[in-house]
Amino acid sequence: MTEAADGRPVVCCDLDGVVWRGETPIEGSSAGIAQLRDAGLHVVFLTNNSSGRVHDNLARLAAAGVDAEPEDLVTSAQAAVALLARDHSGPGTKVLAAAAGPGVVEALHAAGFETVDSGPADAVLVGWNRDFDFERLRRASDAVRGGARFIATNLDPTYPGSDGLLPGAGALVAAVSTAGGRRPEVAGKPEPAMAALVRHRFGDPVVMIGDRPSTDGAFAAVLGVPFALVLSGIVGTAGEEPIPEPPPAFVAEDLGELAPRLVAAFRPASR
Repeated sequence: MTEAADGRPVVCCDLDGVVWRGETPIEGSSAGIAQLRDAGLHVVFLTNNSSGRVHDNLARLAAAGVDAEPEDLVTSAQAAVALLARDHSGPGTKVLAAAAGPGVVEALHAAGFETVDSGPADAVLVGWNRDFDFERLRRASDAVRGGARFIATNLDPTYPGSDGLLPGAGALVAAVSTAGGRRPEVAGKPEPAMAALVRHRFGDPVVMIGDRPSTDGAFAAVLGVPFALVLSGIVGTAGEEPIPEPPPAFVAEDLGELAPRLVAAFRPASR
């Protein structure tokens, strides 16, 4: 069994549809995470939702009954900035983030990049942003047509909300791609940029928990680990994804039901 640097097996856990739906915590999620931790597993959190800043996500986790530190969290915004940084150094690189959100701006500033509200720009980052509108679409697509590097945080078409499905970052990216005439590079799950960031931060995990087979399940395959599917998010929602056939290694109604099975499979031998 592969373990983190501190000796604990790493469990990757999605947020939207696993720990919460919209602003509503999912019943059993905090108890499930506590059970995993009590068994000696290192639970880390991954999200394709790039809108929230690190402290926003930590505050939402706390409100759901889960204590976490900044180093426990990896976002698609951070993966997008890491992808950008491979070929661009921070100082002097202008990045248009008008079609992204606060989480992307925070990650860019943390890496030393300069953000601008309109072109010209060296790169355009697009992520989930509730303030996305025609003017932001115009500025982003103008910069893309002008030759700026085009990076998407992720292509999730929807996110599970408290009262149903919300348009996801993929819907906004599609608008910029159509108007800009180019396809983006993609950073978040299930892309290699996110996998590289997870391995850099935590080493090799042992399992990926998620609610979307096409994203979380595909990411588990990229990481080379089993997929643990919970039915508290996208799967089973009208118009969304079915349970894959054959089914994943683990399937449960929610994280509370799933946790005992993961403890039995991945508990360290010393426990």
